[in-house]
Amino acid sequence: MDNDSMIEKTEIDVHTKEIDLVNRDPKHVNDDVVKVEFEDVIAEPAGTYSFDGVWKASFTTFTVTKYWCYRLLTALVGIPLALVWGIFFAILSFLHIWAVVPCVKSYLIEIQFVSRVYSICVHTFFDPLFESMGKCLSNIRLSTTKEV
Repeated sequence: MDNDSMIEKTEIDVHTKEIDLVNRDPKHVNDDVVKVEFEDVIAEPAGTYSFDGVWKASFTTFTVTKYWCYRLLTALVGIPLALVWGIFFAILSFLHIWAVVPCVKSYLIEIQFVSRVYSICVHTFFDPLFESMGKCLSNIRLSTTKEV
């Protein structure tokens, strides 16, 4: 198998790969964001308990409502938002590849010239000045005495 066909096969596999329907957050993007359970929202401190049946019904209502509202919202809005986010990240990738990186590279090329001129100026004018100042001031000695 030659190199071109391997690259082509790899590109096809990226777009047609199987998705994991069990682990839908393999990179743990939402670990600390949306894990809201009944106990995180509603809690009864000791001494102020409702009836056990009310507590169980509240738990079931909360859990089922959250589950089905999420499913309904994803069914209605998930695909359009996936389209919007796909377009957004495509534009972001395009701008990064075709605008940001070339601008940064161009800037780095241009700044090398400025860096060389600056370095020459510093070495020409400031190095002798500071070297002579250092030699003049190197013989200064300070001594402290403590008076009692």
